[in-house]
Amino acid sequence: MSEAENRAAVEQVEKTSLETARAKAVMNRRYVGTKETAAYIMYDIAQSFNINKYGDIFITDIVKIGLKFQSIVSFIVGIWDMINDLFLAAIVDKTRTRWGKFKPWLIIYAIPGVILSVFYWTMPLTIGSRGMYDMGKLAIYLIFSLVQNLAGSMSAIARTGSLATITPNIIDRTRLITEANLLSGFVEKAPEIIMGLLIDLVNHGKLKIKMTSLYVSAGVFCSVVSGLFAIYFAFVSKERVNQTIEKPSVKASFRSIATNKPLLLITLSEFLGAFSIGSGVNYYYINVLGLATMSTIVGIPGAIVSPISYSYVTWARRKFSTKTLWIFGSHISDFLMIGVFLIGSINKNYKKLSVMIPAFMLRETIWMFFWGIRSVIPEEMRNESIDYGEWKNGYRNEGLTGVAKELPRKLINTFGATIKTIILDKVGYVEGAGFGGQTEKTEYSLFWMCTILPVVTGILSIIPKCFYNLTGEKRDTMYRELHERRKLREEQYDAKLGEGETEPAAVQQ
Repeated sequence: MSEAENRAAVEQVEKTSLETARAKAVMNRRYVGTKETAAYIMYDIAQSFNINKYGDIFITDIVKIGLKFQSIVSFIVGIWDMINDLFLAAIVDKTRTRWGKFKPWLIIYAIPGVILSVFYWTMPLTIGSRGMYDMGKLAIYLIFSLVQNLAGSMSAIARTGSLATITPNIIDRTRLITEANLLSGFVEKAPEIIMGLLIDLVNHGKLKIKMTSLYVSAGVFCSVVSGLFAIYFAFVSKERVNQTIEKPSVKASFRSIATNKPLLLITLSEFLGAFSIGSGVNYYYINVLGLATMSTIVGIPGAIVSPISYSYVTWARRKFSTKTLWIFGSHISDFLMIGVFLIGSINKNYKKLSVMIPAFMLRETIWMFFWGIRSVIPEEMRNESIDYGEWKNGYRNEGLTGVAKELPRKLINTFGATIKTIILDKVGYVEGAGFGGQTEKTEYSLFWMCTILPVVTGILSIIPKCFYNLTGEKRDTMYRELHERRKLREEQYDAKLGEGETEPAAVQQ
């Protein structure tokens, strides 16, 4: 090798070392400060600070919408949801403002979102007195469901995109997701825990209040509080991953989705997992065991364990591949539920609190040991798939990426929600009958529908997870090269500004 070649080789090594050092420096920088972190945590709380857990009971037994009509509405709204998602994602991905790409939409949705939520929980006062199949009542419910879905889709697209651009530092992002999941857990579950207790007190005559009044007051309160949290985040948050000035065409956006292997694997897993059908535990807890606080009781040991589970997420990421953590975190709960089903099926144990409380409690406690991994890893994978798209194609399309990931799952869920109401009808579920009002056959059906049925129908989702490979050196290389590209893009913007050009709307922060 000549001297010139040696010198070139040395310069290349030095250049690579310098690039790596710069990338590491960026990865060690904390972009999101205390105020914005607090706002992010509040926003995370807002997503779960509700009593939606009892939404199915609310619509069936309080608003009294017939099961057959619910299946029709679920199907119509499901189709509508998939259609409007594509249009909304295209609109969002072409948005360029001085405030960012997603922040304007978060602000636009904030107040209308609260109003829609309040209307939902006051439906018993406006249409609840009409019959289960009164056409006026059903028309109002259908129209509201369509409008609520449209607003919710816009909010979801803006929210997921905003969280993917809040920081270019993957370590900072993981820290933010971990802190939000950990700290919000102490607050966000309070409404459903308290609500479960109040439902039990009313059902057993210990609290003299109408069930309708309980649902309305609790629902409105949670809607206002969570709405205020979301509004605060919308105004405080910033977007720090800049967008290209050129807006990608719809055709280019779809092409980028088709070449995004990590996203395709995540989407396929979501799609297969969406075949999981079940009634949810509320129908079983309330109608068979007569204990709406069952979730709270069996979750007491897990509530102690789950915060600890976040402490070893960083360690687990170093020791195990993303694929391993994804598989284990996603399916440990299902395999534990098989044991619960077997215990409950012996000697009609499914009707005995003395047996089912320990069974569900053991399952919940073991599951909570892995809750940190279950919460953080999928969220980070979604963000990494968006970064992968930028790495492969040179531009970001967070809106369509999020929609593409959810679209197949929504397609199956549209039919799944319809199938769920059909199954409830076929097993003889009586709307409004409450605790003790179902036949023994129906009670056992509610048990297997919330335990073994979801496991059997959703097991295929494990297959795509086995092929995920955006990890290790490949992942490190991606972020190193992305750092260099973004740095170059910022320098080009600065050069244009130096020539007197107006600052592009896409390069704020």
